Amino acid sequence: MKTVLVSGAGVAGCALAYWLGRCGFVPTVVERAPGVRPGGQAVDVRGVALGVVERMGLLGRVREVATRMRGMSVIDANGEELHRSTEATFSGGRLDSGDVELLREDLVGVLEQLGAGRAEFVYGDRIVALDEGEHGVHVAFEYGPARTFDLVVGADGLHSTVRTLAFGPEGTSPHHLGTHLAIFSAENFLGLDNWQLWHRDGDAGYGIYPVRDNSELRITFGFASGALDPATRDPQVLRQEVADRMGALRWETPRLLNALWTAPDFYADAMAQVRLDRWSRGRAVLVGDAGYCASPLSGQGTSLALVGAYILADALRRTGGDHRAAFARYEARMRPFVALNQALATENPGGAAGEESLERAKNALTLDA
Repeated sequence: MKTVLVSGAGVAGCALAYWLGRCGFVPTVVERAPGVRPGGQAVDVRGVALGVVERMGLLGRVREVATRMRGMSVIDANGEELHRSTEATFSGGRLDSGDVELLREDLVGVLEQLGAGRAEFVYGDRIVALDEGEHGVHVAFEYGPARTFDLVVGADGLHSTVRTLAFGPEGTSPHHLGTHLAIFSAENFLGLDNWQLWHRDGDAGYGIYPVRDNSELRITFGFASGALDPATRDPQVLRQEVADRMGALRWETPRLLNALWTAPDFYADAMAQVRLDRWSRGRAVLVGDAGYCASPLSGQGTSLALVGAYILADALRRTGGDHRAAFARYEARMRPFVALNQALATENPGGAAGEESLERAKNALTLDA
């Protein structure tokens, strides 16, 4: 049986581990974090991705841990309501749709638990070098001993190590969309009851919503900016950058900024897309954000990851593990789907995608083709 190393234990990596194991491969997942990463925003499983989750036998479980939003308010600089909706939210779309919104950490936890029955998971380590030979890829790790695998998959996100190592300069520059987001958790000091608050003033704004039976908040800060200095990726430097950008906002901003400094799960990054002419090189291939990040502005990154993992594993199964034929099949099936979903962010940079565009994009692929 062919061995496959998957870099990254996020949505794409955990889903792929399950499908590879089910298709007769021997997957190993390496993740630099010590375990499932905590925190993160609410994500959406939509359209054809719901079919993938259903085939994994997880649809009921995913719906059990879904958010329970009743609606949202748009507020002004003083916290006064300007608009409200009980029909849709900015984070999850229409409340009467069949789509599922849930916390990223909950989805990854469910996927990892399922994938662990079919794959080896190695936490606290990362790939540092790839050396491809005629019959496999020799992989060096930061801590563990080197190993050889038949194939290597980069499921390691926007700043993919596998993409950098396998593609070189061609794979190092995501396309910046001019916006940065920061996401972190806090106690529900606003007393929100399954209700979202959104505010924007000029080039900065935030969204706030409760989770965990209204015991916690997820706070999302956003601001327009060109590419930041690479040094800004240092967590403390990045916190200060976010605080400086958001400091002029009023209402509860001081309390929100206090929460930013103490949050154990603070995360921030540029909104960017990965646009490559190909998603594979030799025995290495990319899936999810590593290969075709659409950015959170699309609302479809999670669905792309789930569908991409399924289509890649299915292509390897159908071709008997012939990676050249499998990677070509994978790209041929996924590229039109990716293009439509990436366009949701670039065609609507100032807000959520239109319902018609989203409906077309999220269902623009069939699993059994």
